[in-house]
Amino acid sequence: MTTAGAEAPSAADLSRAVDVLRAEALAPIVDLVAWPERDGSGRVEAVVVANHAGSSRLRVGAPHEVLDGRDPVADTDPLRFATYEEVVADPSPPNERNAYPLPAERLSSLFSEARAPDLAVVHSPRHYFADRGGHLGEHGSLDVIQSRAPLLLSGYGVGQRGILAAHARTVDVGPTLAACSGVPTEALAGLDGRVLSEYVDAGARHVVGILWDGAPSADLLHHAGTGLLPNVARLLERGLALRGGAVAEFPSITLCNHTSLLTGLGPGRHGVIGNVFYDRVAGAVVVPNDASTWHRSADWFRDEVVTVFEQVARHRPGAITASIDEPVDRGATHSTMGLIRAGEQTAGRDGGGARALAAQLPSPLESPYATREFVVADADYAWNSQIDDAGLAQVLGLWERADSAPALTWWSHIVTDAGHHAGGPRSPIAVASLIDADRRLGAFLDHLEAIGLLDETTVLLTADHGFEGADPGCTGDWVPALKAAGVEVQDHGPGFLYLGAP
Repeated sequence: MTTAGAEAPSAADLSRAVDVLRAEALAPIVDLVAWPERDGSGRVEAVVVANHAGSSRLRVGAPHEVLDGRDPVADTDPLRFATYEEVVADPSPPNERNAYPLPAERLSSLFSEARAPDLAVVHSPRHYFADRGGHLGEHGSLDVIQSRAPLLLSGYGVGQRGILAAHARTVDVGPTLAACSGVPTEALAGLDGRVLSEYVDAGARHVVGILWDGAPSADLLHHAGTGLLPNVARLLERGLALRGGAVAEFPSITLCNHTSLLTGLGPGRHGVIGNVFYDRVAGAVVVPNDASTWHRSADWFRDEVVTVFEQVARHRPGAITASIDEPVDRGATHSTMGLIRAGEQTAGRDGGGARALAAQLPSPLESPYATREFVVADADYAWNSQIDDAGLAQVLGLWERADSAPALTWWSHIVTDAGHHAGGPRSPIAVASLIDADRRLGAFLDHLEAIGLLDETTVLLTADHGFEGADPGCTGDWVPALKAAGVEVQDHGPGFLYLGAP
């Protein structure tokens, strides 16, 4: 895709902005900065990454070309910091000790979208930007820990292989779910992701994809091994996990990767490049990750987008599919967001449908799954617990009988994201959020076993990104330095820089 409708920044503006962002004074908060190089038609030929220590030019399928100093993304190993012991020993590592898997592929995808920024600033893992929406636990960056989502496969068609020294990508999840659900492999050609046929066979009577938003892969596997997450351990006993997990698209944030998970496309092709971004053609800021817009994700899809639910509908007419608490739901037979959209018809488009549904949510104080201590202490945790309890109720209702259970179910959990944002990885509230999600998983697995479908169901457990801990002492903002240098800029995210006057 070209950047039709977008005007490239002047060379002088770009150079001035890069010089400011590469200053050593900003190194504690700027891990690196990236920008595209385009051909005459506007297509991305390469991406340049730079920081205070050096710069390099990245091309897909080619070695990095070091331009000066040292390569800021020299280590691309997707298995770096893959174990719990490694992340505990070196939490939120600096650039020189960090790794950046698939940097050319992921950055090129971002910048090939017309609504992409002129420059992307990658936060350092320790950057704490609470004044601009940041948290003690953070994600969004290019580095391996924030980019690693867990990936487990279990049940029908999956061998009992334990934890494998391998990795996949979030864009591989959609094609894999589709193939397992009976979509011919040839129909999935041309996607950015691929079918993980080396790990799972097609032909299951039922397929279930489960997302624990933001669940860190290393922590999840470690806690399953110690008995803290017994139901994740149940999945592992009947299947496998990839130690390197699934590498998220950049930015490693929620809606970008939810869309990649369920379409098999990177952001340069599906169009949902972030939770907030600027549309130059429309001249407007787009905020798809908001309570009033969460259920309208398809409004920002590009024309070529086909969801996994639509794939199944095309190739298995009449097959029932379900999307629970998931914004990327287009084509699903049953959908939580569909209920919200239907509610808008009577309650109003400005969030009225969501408010109407919220009024029906169960009390988090009465939840048998939620950790009461954090329900009482943290409003976001309480709200997300309500959503996840309601999600479990929807799933159990859809799976009430073996003869009417959906062919494909996608079930998103969000308390894991709330817990890790609130306290950072391995904090008491973060660990509690994993335990709560595991309890809900256990209720579902128990039900599958009770209705005789556990052995006939393929289960995939993943997330949309990982998490790292921010340092409350590592604060700052690059916008004042840019403005002091005379650079006109809009900063969305923060980290998506659009140069020039609005």
